Amino acid sequence: MITKIPGIKTVFLDMDGVLWRSDEPVLDIRELFDRIKNEGLNVYCITNNSARTVEYYQEKFETFSVVLNRDQIITSAEAVSMFLIKKFHKGGYVYIVGEEGLVVTLHRKKFIQALEPDLNNILAVVVGLDRNLTYKKLADATHLVTNGVPLIGTNPDKSLPIPTGVAPGAGSIISAIETASGIQATIIGKPERFVFQLALDRANCLPEQAIMIGDRLDTDILGAQDIGIQTGLVLSGVTTKSLAESWDRAPTYIAENAIGILEDIF
Repeated sequence: MITKIPGIKTVFLDMDGVLWRSDEPVLDIRELFDRIKNEGLNVYCITNNSARTVEYYQEKFETFSVVLNRDQIITSAEAVSMFLIKKFHKGGYVYIVGEEGLVVTLHRKKFIQALEPDLNNILAVVVGLDRNLTYKKLADATHLVTNGVPLIGTNPDKSLPIPTGVAPGAGSIISAIETASGIQATIIGKPERFVFQLALDRANCLPEQAIMIGDRLDTDILGAQDIGIQTGLVLSGVTTKSLAESWDRAPTYIAENAIGILEDIF
């Protein structure tokens, strides 16, 4: 079958809002991956969720009879670890506002969680989704940042899709520290270029050879557009059709779900 995007070889998929809401699938996940495989395309999953490890997602995919290798799953925590290792080659202590997935992922690149805000030893403050957030974490992070420690954010998502609607996301936590400190965070996840370039490098493809399917205009779609990747917006997450139609830079495709995007492409 001929694709409507000449030369396409890779599909990038967001996960939350595109494949599932929490643990509830929003479409037939196995069918989606079978269709991608049958079209001869590569697939990589890119999520701004920093709270889970790559292994967690591998196991989750297996519950839907989908097997992916480590390189096919890119979390914002994974992207942050790659960013930090480029900046601080030997690793070191970082102050983390985040959950186990972020802590474990950074530790694998020799970035150790600092339990106290010691200005002499901490390389960076790294902030992601933290459902065990305390005022002390916010205060300690603000103290470090106002004293010159770099502020790194996993992603700017203000909200997170859940089965009952939406909940505060990592961006809401980052914003609190930015407001208190007056310092703007360096964001690594979508829509920033770093995570998209990481995905392109892993896929060994050019931007015009890929399509990003996501549910957020301001992260999935905007980031892909800025680097030259084709876009498919799904309405199974946080974006409504009316909002999508009013977006200044229209996505290449809009459909109810990711299977619908594939049907539009082929």
